[in-house]
Amino acid sequence: MRKLILFLFFSVNLFAQKQGYWQQHADYKMDVTMDVKTYLYKGKQELIYTNNSSDTLKKVYYHLYNNAFQPGSEMDARIQTIKDPDPRMAAKIKVDGKDVKESRLKNLKPNEIGYLKISNFKQDGVAATAKESGTILEVTLAKPILPNSKTVLTLDFDGQVPVQIRRSGRNNSEGVELSMAQWYPKMAEFDFEGWHADPYIAREFHGVWGNFDVNITIDKEYTLGGTGYLQNPNEIGHGYQDAGVNVVYPKKAKTITWHFLAPNVHDFTWAADKNYQHDIVKGANNVDLHFLFKNTPSVVENWQKVEPLLVKVLDYYNKTVGDYPYKQYSFIQGGDGGMEYGMCTLMLGNGTPEGIFSTASHEFGHCWFQHILASNESKHPWMDEGFTTYIEYLVKNELKTKKEENAFTKVYASYYNLVQSGKEEPLSTHGDHFNENRSYSTSSYYKGCIFLSQLGYIIGQDNLNKTIKRYYQDFKFKHPGPNDIKRTAERVSGANLDWYLLEWTQTVNTIDYAIKDVKEDGEKTTVALERIGRMPMPIDLLVEYTDGTKESFYIPLRDMNFEKENPNPAITRTVLNDWTWASPNYEFSISKPKTAIKKITIDPSGMMADVKQSDNVYEVK
Repeated sequence: MRKLILFLFFSVNLFAQKQGYWQQHADYKMDVTMDVKTYLYKGKQELIYTNNSSDTLKKVYYHLYNNAFQPGSEMDARIQTIKDPDPRMAAKIKVDGKDVKESRLKNLKPNEIGYLKISNFKQDGVAATAKESGTILEVTLAKPILPNSKTVLTLDFDGQVPVQIRRSGRNNSEGVELSMAQWYPKMAEFDFEGWHADPYIAREFHGVWGNFDVNITIDKEYTLGGTGYLQNPNEIGHGYQDAGVNVVYPKKAKTITWHFLAPNVHDFTWAADKNYQHDIVKGANNVDLHFLFKNTPSVVENWQKVEPLLVKVLDYYNKTVGDYPYKQYSFIQGGDGGMEYGMCTLMLGNGTPEGIFSTASHEFGHCWFQHILASNESKHPWMDEGFTTYIEYLVKNELKTKKEENAFTKVYASYYNLVQSGKEEPLSTHGDHFNENRSYSTSSYYKGCIFLSQLGYIIGQDNLNKTIKRYYQDFKFKHPGPNDIKRTAERVSGANLDWYLLEWTQTVNTIDYAIKDVKEDGEKTTVALERIGRMPMPIDLLVEYTDGTKESFYIPLRDMNFEKENPNPAITRTVLNDWTWASPNYEFSISKPKTAIKKITIDPSGMMADVKQSDNVYEVK
């Protein structure tokens, strides 16, 4: 009954969306057998592909991610040519007495590489032509897939689990035996922009939603965790079985088959180890939080300290963004950084409780912004990484005994450092195409986070909170793009925000305002402001007087056609005439003499990302 209810829940027409919207659908059935001694696996895949577009498709494309883990791959070339390669992917060697970094892929032996080899490809039982190009499989179909029709695609695949270089692989630095991410032939996304058959160079992903029915046969000593709901727990054991049920394997059985169903996900990932401890903790809305980690005393102690905190994180994310729609999520020690997958994360597990919690809370946030909303993480990594960073910093601050007034101080500081380095690139840069990893990370995680925190400064925090919730409700399971978050904020607030999306994401224009002059004008004071940076903003300004009173002033931005609510009603606010983009200078009057003024501050909240704040304050010492 549980299985039927889940499939009915996710089979509700997800296309009752904005008029004209469509998306493709892919239902997978896979049977795979893993040889834990050789790290080779064989599988069969049946994929029912639904073409909901108005296009007639003569070709389809699959991702073969494992093929990246080979000498000579595009991933290998990228590691060798980028200035600051990921330390997980580059080893230090000596050249002429100097330390240099060399791709770890470069010298992999044949039994250490990763690969996926495809054979016996058929469409509705008829052979089709499949051409492998690195990490992409290009299939010329036996017959076109007409609009609003389905076809059945079948194939056999042979894979080898690579030595773990990044994210997926075997026997990593923390001793986890199998981290099976991006391990199967995965249908590429086709949408209104066309095919997204990007080569795998090591960064982000994009996928087609569907239902997964997966059987994994493996040595019976291994415990598995990952995407989906286990359908045969009382045959499997390993902490999944019902209380009081003893699992007895046939004496001669060396392997067992794990059967998983995963409804309405765009990815299927799993990990396996002989020495996993498996804990299950109940979270909000009756969601089971699974924890799988190495069964060593220090690791067990640290992970179990984190478990109750992640129950609180689930509740906070539900209230801040919207309810998590699945009934299970798994935190799995995978031994390599942290990465989000369908209904689970693979992450480092040998650190401190603080480090484990930090990684887990971030990866958990990806459920909402990558695996439920699922913007194109390759083209717009800031929408996923940045928005996830935003709620991560909020929840961390919420759980502190002593909360910070500005939870994002470190985020803004990292962005300012990038600007000062001269290496900033627009957020619209493809995730794989940044010149340096530092530029990618700071831009996607931190400048992407500031897109939201600063939006709260622009339209008001209440409007931002409503925007995030409405964005989630309107676009979950719909692959939203940058314009969708902007339009949601406009619908909620009534502000025009096209300028904001363009300036913040498609340029490297900076915000830089200054108090240019404060001069006495009889019984009044004239304040002269200057816009030095190219990016315009509305301005909040606070005046503190020598008698201890305060007054605020608000300068709307004409491009917005909007007046923000007073963020601090306890302080009297005056709304001034709007400031146009074309005018770099602005003056206004304060109805008190200069001698009555103690301090004037542009943006006392610190939420406007002004890159030079030393000239934002006028103060009488």
